[in-house]
Amino acid sequence: MKKIVIILIGLAFTFFIIHTIIITIDGLTDEKEHSEIGVVFGNKVNEDGTPSDRLQARLDKAVSLYLDNKLEKIIVSGGVGIEGFDEAEVMKDYVIEKGVPEATIVTDSNGYNTEMTAENTLEIAHQKNLSTESITVITQFFHITRTKLAMKQQGFTEVYGAHAEYFEWRDIYSTIREFPAFYKYLIF
Repeated sequence: MKKIVIILIGLAFTFFIIHTIIITIDGLTDEKEHSEIGVVFGNKVNEDGTPSDRLQARLDKAVSLYLDNKLEKIIVSGGVGIEGFDEAEVMKDYVIEKGVPEATIVTDSNGYNTEMTAENTLEIAHQKNLSTESITVITQFFHITRTKLAMKQQGFTEVYGAHAEYFEWRDIYSTIREFPAFYKYLIF
């Protein structure tokens, strides 16, 4: 019995390692395909109302893709954080400041988590008569695979990913956390 438990633990650990390698490779491989919609997932806003470094890196990636004609519209999605700022409005102001025309930006102030952002994005696409054929998700590398899954579950056909070029030590924890989070989205 003890041997079977050790083998099962070993298999589970191996599966976890393989999954983690796959989401890391997927997340670090930007797919610079043309999409009508790019969605930037929110993150912390600093107490002075500016995007955190992590959020700024996501927005910089979206601006770069827009300026390279890879995106037609940018949806900035987030909620109101404990700092009291609407992430989506802060994000919108930042990308406008970087040269993205206001008319191409759509705010989603109810994107409090990945699933809500995916649901809201589909609703926005329908309201604005945007295509659900292709979409690009922009977030941290470890989050890409789950965001792609969430968008596909909403009915987007082709889902591409582009990662924020910002790394910190907490990404190790966040990558580990993605294992159960991904399967929660997949199963439930």
